Amino acid sequence: MSQINIQTLLGMKQDGEKIAMLTCYDAGFTPLLEQAGVDVLLVGDSLGMVIQGHGTTLPVTVEQIVYHCACVSRARQRSFVIADLPFLSYYDEASALRSAAQLMQQGGAQMVKLEGGEGQLARVANLAAHGVPVCGHLGLQPQLVHQLGGYRTQGKDVDSAERMQREARLLESAGAQMLVLECVPAALAARISQALSIPVIGIGAGPDCDGQVLVLYDVLGITSAPPPFAKDFMQATGTIPAALKAYVKAVRQGQFPATAKART
Repeated sequence: MSQINIQTLLGMKQDGEKIAMLTCYDAGFTPLLEQAGVDVLLVGDSLGMVIQGHGTTLPVTVEQIVYHCACVSRARQRSFVIADLPFLSYYDEASALRSAAQLMQQGGAQMVKLEGGEGQLARVANLAAHGVPVCGHLGLQPQLVHQLGGYRTQGKDVDSAERMQREARLLESAGAQMLVLECVPAALAARISQALSIPVIGIGAGPDCDGQVLVLYDVLGITSAPPPFAKDFMQATGTIPAALKAYVKAVRQGQFPATAKART
C-alpha cells in the first residue's frame, strides 16, 4: 500500500473522507494500528501520563519523544507520523528549530506539533521556511494546564471563539499544514474546519472536523480516568485488533463522536 503523506491527508479533506488518528508510542502497537487502517500516528507527550505515570504532560522531554518516535518510525509501513514538541522545547525560533530537527532526524517524525496560536506564528513560519511540516494545536492546550486551572473546554464565549477562529487562519497562513482542535464546542470546530484548507483533527471537538484523534489507551479502555469525550472500543469488541478497527470504522462513517462531549 502506498505511504500516506501530507498530500494524501489534504486529498482526504477535499474528498470528504474522515482521517483516523491515534497516539502511538512503540513498535509493538504500530503494525496493529496500521493493519486497522489508522492514517496518522501521533507520538504525543500524552506518554507522560499514560506511560510514565505523571499527572500532566509537562515532565516529558525532547529526548523521550525522540526515543518513542524512533520506535514507532522503525515499525511503520504506510502511516504518517507526527511528534509533539514537548513543554518549553520551542520557547523561541532557535529552540523550536533545534527540537524539530531532533524529532525528524533522530526520531523519524514526518511532522511536528506545537501548541498555541498567535504567539507561535513566528516559530511556525520559521519551521516551515526550513522545510519542517507543522501541525498546530488550539483549544485546550495541555501544556498550559496550570495557567488554565485544569482541563476545560475552550472557546465557549463569543470573544474566545472569534479569537480561536482568527488564530486558526493565522496558523495556516504562517505555514501550518494541519491543525488539532481539543475540547472545543462542536459548532466552533465545524466553522474552523470549513474555513481552513488544511486538515483539522478534533479531540473532544464534535463530529464535523476532518478527522478524529484519541489517546490509544483510552480507545482500549486501559486508562483509569479517561476524558468524557473518549470511548472504550474494547468493551464491545473484546480484542485489540477489533477495537482498533471499530474505532477507524466509526471515524470513517462519522459515527464517532456521536455527540459533542468535552471536559468542563
